[in-house]
Amino acid sequence: MRLEEIEKKKKILILGFGKEGQDAFLFLKKKFPEKEIAIADQNENLKIKKEWKGAKFFLGKDYLKCVNDFDLIIKSPGISPKIPEIKELYEKNKITTPAKIFLENCKGKIIGITGSKGKGQTTLLIYKILKSANLKARLIGNIGKPYLSYLDSKTEDKIFVFEMSSHQLFKIGISPQIAVLTKISPAHLDFFESFEQYKEAKEEILKWQKKEDFLIYNAKDKIILEMVKKSKAKKIPVKDPQKEIEKYHFKKIPEILKFYSLNFALALKVAEIFHIEKKAIERAIQNFKGLPHRLEFVGKYKGIYFYDDSASTLPSATEFAIENLKEKISTLILGGSENFVDISSLVKKILKEKIKNLILFPDTGKRIYEEILKRKNKKAPNCFFANSMEEAVKIAFEKTEKGKICLLSPAFPSFSLFSSYEERGNLFKKFVKKYGKRRT
Repeated sequence: MRLEEIEKKKKILILGFGKEGQDAFLFLKKKFPEKEIAIADQNENLKIKKEWKGAKFFLGKDYLKCVNDFDLIIKSPGISPKIPEIKELYEKNKITTPAKIFLENCKGKIIGITGSKGKGQTTLLIYKILKSANLKARLIGNIGKPYLSYLDSKTEDKIFVFEMSSHQLFKIGISPQIAVLTKISPAHLDFFESFEQYKEAKEEILKWQKKEDFLIYNAKDKIILEMVKKSKAKKIPVKDPQKEIEKYHFKKIPEILKFYSLNFALALKVAEIFHIEKKAIERAIQNFKGLPHRLEFVGKYKGIYFYDDSASTLPSATEFAIENLKEKISTLILGGSENFVDISSLVKKILKEKIKNLILFPDTGKRIYEEILKRKNKKAPNCFFANSMEEAVKIAFEKTEKGKICLLSPAFPSFSLFSSYEERGNLFKKFVKKYGKRRT
């Protein structure tokens, strides 16, 4: 929504007051100081900061009851579109979002990156390469800074590298000038009404592109190949990531990028659009360590190699981790909060690679265990149930063979036991170091 349209609205409600909701409130309060802006959030214990004082708050389980009293609702991405009150607001055309406001008012170039897997690493790589070439790049979205505050200053000369989730993209109605798609697989089925609705949300990144725009995509993904037909942009497929990388004859490639060859190749295609020289790319990747909790090597303790892949919140992401580490894995820690995705392919992969030990967290640990039992495989892994990260790490030290890998790659969101995948990964690293004591 254009800022001129927002200015005409008398009563505005920020719905959901997490990071993006807070950013939207502070931006609009500065832009329109006389306007009535209220806040609604289901957290009844929200601590009111001094910069929010003066706003009217609707908190607790009935936070949605106020929505019809406002002319415009600015919805945070964490609120599900399948909630009846939210569906009704979309039908009445009363909802906008922080991401939509940014895309419609930013005069700079926006590179939007999305996918079910690998969007964070791709986003960070693109940003590092642009910065290495001395371009005015800004990292925004899920792994960057809140973005509406950038609209307070000049944006024409900047490039915004925007990691975009399906939650942010849902019914956004506008696409970035450069769109990058990594991989699409079933996800967030607790949030969306169906996988079809999830795919439709992802399609928004390319659906509204113009002929002069660019679409860079993983051409091995069948779902993406169907999606790209809906874009008018110049299409740049990545069919063979390894070949794309080999064209550059890099002297040295960091170990993490050997895991993420597709994401590296997608980033190289963005570099080509901006005519970035090989020297600048080499500078960017020289010390690239990637994002935390994505196949992050924690260290070798008591002869065991530990990897933190806590950001893998989908079965397909865990399959990717297993594929990269394969027969070196002795112990796999997985399971988390239920999101109703299919696990049959993941279980097949676990059995195929003959992983010896599984340490399972609630709520989905039981479902994984039952799926393994159904297979009646003679070489099924030993299964252990844990109700805390400390317990899981203790079991890992007892059961993992020396010289082998213990991998935390949960395949599900963290919320059964942990507040976020970051907390889950950090606790893993903490207890590995605690019980490993002396690193080897």
